[in-house]
Amino acid sequence: MISISFPDGAVREYDNGVTALDIAKSISEGLAKKVLAAKVNGEVWDATRPINANATLNLLTWNDPEGQNTFWHSSAHLLAEAVESVFPGVKFWVGPALEKGFYYDMDLGDRKMNEEDLLLLEKKMNELAKQSNQYIRKEISKKDAIDYFAEKGDEYKLDLLSNLTDGEITFYSQGSFTDLCRGPHIPDTGFIKAIKLTSIAGAYWKGNEKNKMLTRVYGVTFPNQKELDQYLLMLEEAKKRDHRKLGKELSIFTMHEDIGPGLILWMPNGTVIIEELEKLAKETEADAGYKRVVTPHIAKENLYFTSGHLPYYADSMFPPMEMDGEKYYLKAMNCPHHHKIFDAEPKSYRDLPYRIAEYGTCYRYEQSGELFGLMRVRCLHMNDAHIYCSKEQFKQEFKAVNDMYLKYFKIFGIDKYVMRLSLHDPEKLGQKYINEPELWLETEELVRNVLIETGVPFVEVKGEGAFYGPKIDVQIWSAIGREFTLATNQVDFAQPRSFKLSFTNKENEPEIPLIIHRAPLGTHERFIGFLLEHYAGKFPVWLAPVQAKILPISDKFLEYAEAVQKQLRRAGVRVEIDDRQEKIGKKIRDTELMRVPYMLVVGEKEMTENKLSVRRQGKGDIGTQDISVFIENILDEIENRKSGEEAG
Repeated sequence: MISISFPDGAVREYDNGVTALDIAKSISEGLAKKVLAAKVNGEVWDATRPINANATLNLLTWNDPEGQNTFWHSSAHLLAEAVESVFPGVKFWVGPALEKGFYYDMDLGDRKMNEEDLLLLEKKMNELAKQSNQYIRKEISKKDAIDYFAEKGDEYKLDLLSNLTDGEITFYSQGSFTDLCRGPHIPDTGFIKAIKLTSIAGAYWKGNEKNKMLTRVYGVTFPNQKELDQYLLMLEEAKKRDHRKLGKELSIFTMHEDIGPGLILWMPNGTVIIEELEKLAKETEADAGYKRVVTPHIAKENLYFTSGHLPYYADSMFPPMEMDGEKYYLKAMNCPHHHKIFDAEPKSYRDLPYRIAEYGTCYRYEQSGELFGLMRVRCLHMNDAHIYCSKEQFKQEFKAVNDMYLKYFKIFGIDKYVMRLSLHDPEKLGQKYINEPELWLETEELVRNVLIETGVPFVEVKGEGAFYGPKIDVQIWSAIGREFTLATNQVDFAQPRSFKLSFTNKENEPEIPLIIHRAPLGTHERFIGFLLEHYAGKFPVWLAPVQAKILPISDKFLEYAEAVQKQLRRAGVRVEIDDRQEKIGKKIRDTELMRVPYMLVVGEKEMTENKLSVRRQGKGDIGTQDISVFIENILDEIENRKSGEEAG
């Protein structure tokens, strides 16, 4: 008999070899029908995998992120089975789950896949799902695995096998399909009730443009049709709000092949948004006691060896430049530079907490296949800061950082968010993580306690910490329910030691500080991409590139329009005139399309009475106002950073 411990603290005895699905059935048949996978001793397993020793057990359903991840990875295998039946001889690379859905990369040889094929594959997937074929796990030796894929002439799976050793190789089969996979998977294909293949794309093998272009098929599945229908509606809305589409329509940013992939050119409208975000950050940080610094875009490689980023992070850095017999790297992160600023002058406990901030420009070599509009770029401008504090100060400082996030969430109308506490994996100490087991546990407990005491919603995830300490990934949701990673908030106990940082404590002895890395607004690139979707391009007045546009009914009123423009500009309003020889209806429509918050129509009556006919984006005509009244109202919106809903 073995003991199984449940999340509620209960402990029950079961026969050796029991599965999570057996345990679910022993509780209730209804529960068993919902169980997709199980977390055994913190690791996600197949619900049908035998448990042969005492263990902790969490049963995972569709309501659990790990359950959904397992569901979508299993759906990728179902897609592969369907593709294999329609395109015999196909070779597969990888088919991971995504935040929503899944994809599978495949080599179809000389054949091409089209939209009609997607419909055919959907139909086939539905047929296979209804067969309720079990996902069967099989441990296999490296030799047998190589023999299997060598016989099939599958160079892609053989490449994956080259990095694996005996004891860590498993095959999964369902129906007629077998794949090299570590799993886990759902019990059987019958759980998959609603299927939609969403798109076809090209993807270089391993994300390297020098390799062969593979076919990537994206899809999403759900346990019922209702959830799929809701998701497809959200996708349609997301297309309208696509930051790449809106960024072009609103002249926010552009890219050009002569500049290079992942390198953003910010146009005047986008630059206004950047400057307003920086202004907000600088005001907020000044109030919180931060001091501003500026650091170079390059540094010698030794700096990054000291920080530990080399060799851990080398694949994400641009190749080094040789100058004067030294290697220099483009800056991929600001923290090592900030540590040198901290260390430039002696510090005592009276100088702590020492908070320094910079909108630092960083360069990261994202693979070309991973670049995506503003969301994945190679040059990024980060709302970065580092706080150097004692252990006694940590709680208050970490809480203050969380409070700053909450302030920003309120300003931008972000109602749904969660802090994702990423912890280390004890089995990878010295490999993926700094080998300081006691410091890891101590620091993780410090962070956990602050989150609990401040009541911030959070989840814990093992094995996703930074190499130098635990981190919090701040997950936010846009107005249409799409999830984004806004920023990270990291605790660092390793780099203070690497850089030999210290301060003199009250006992006049040297003490090593803790460092908090934080970037509440993330990067300009990612955050503006999020805001474009969140607001559908309809920025609140304080953030809008053009806050008001004056629309003269005819050229007769152009001089009056120019006089109004001067008054508004003197007051600090970003205002333009539409002086085209067009009908007023077209001017209004075009200004609406450019999402300008206020339209100020001027004609004979307005000029005679020294007034404005005011229209509000999305609300229409809101009446005639004195120029002074309009200025007072719009400045109130701007200065108080009101949302569109708060505005009149």
